[in-house]
Amino acid sequence: MQSLKGILTENEEIAFMNILFSSSASIRSGNFGLSRKEVEKQLQIQGDDEGLTSFIKRVNQAVSRYFRVIYDERRDQVVALMRVPARAARNTLTKESLAILLYMFYQQEVLQHEFTLFDQLLNAFGHETTKANQRILLNIDPLKKIGAIEEYETNSHEKAYQLTAIGVHMFSDSFLRRTVEFSQSHQLNKEEVLKFFRRYNLYQKGENE
Repeated sequence: MQSLKGILTENEEIAFMNILFSSSASIRSGNFGLSRKEVEKQLQIQGDDEGLTSFIKRVNQAVSRYFRVIYDERRDQVVALMRVPARAARNTLTKESLAILLYMFYQQEVLQHEFTLFDQLLNAFGHETTKANQRILLNIDPLKKIGAIEEYETNSHEKAYQLTAIGVHMFSDSFLRRTVEFSQSHQLNKEEVLKFFRRYNLYQKGENE
């Protein structure tokens, strides 16, 4: 964190601290982060795409071990995500919640579905258990509380959910590698895993910038 002083201006440091504060679930439940307009105002770079991108990139270079700052285009918000060890993450999400999130990640980020129906979750996780509806809803609730998913309005009465930018960025590349290797029963290189999860092109783009 000390390296921030050599990378960010005073205004940028203040903006980053405000993003951290506003990204807390206990502070801004359901509305994580600061609006792009507010961040640009604090940085004094209104309407400057390159300025905002540079700010986010430099922050992430300095604090990548502990945090990751992302821009949520759909909500037009800048959000800070905290990196936590797997053991600590288990205190936030149950294995059932994590499985639901990974299922939705695969459907929406890999298969490019716009949303996931509740009935699809029920068929995937609950058809063999009693009170399946309640169990799935119980495990969806913490995902909504941490801002990983949100309800999606469809043209029917069916309940559906959509990943947020927070949900999309929750899985690290190393976690995805272990997940795919476990399902494929053999080791894969990073490029194969990222390509499988459609992060491959983004990864290459980032390298060429």
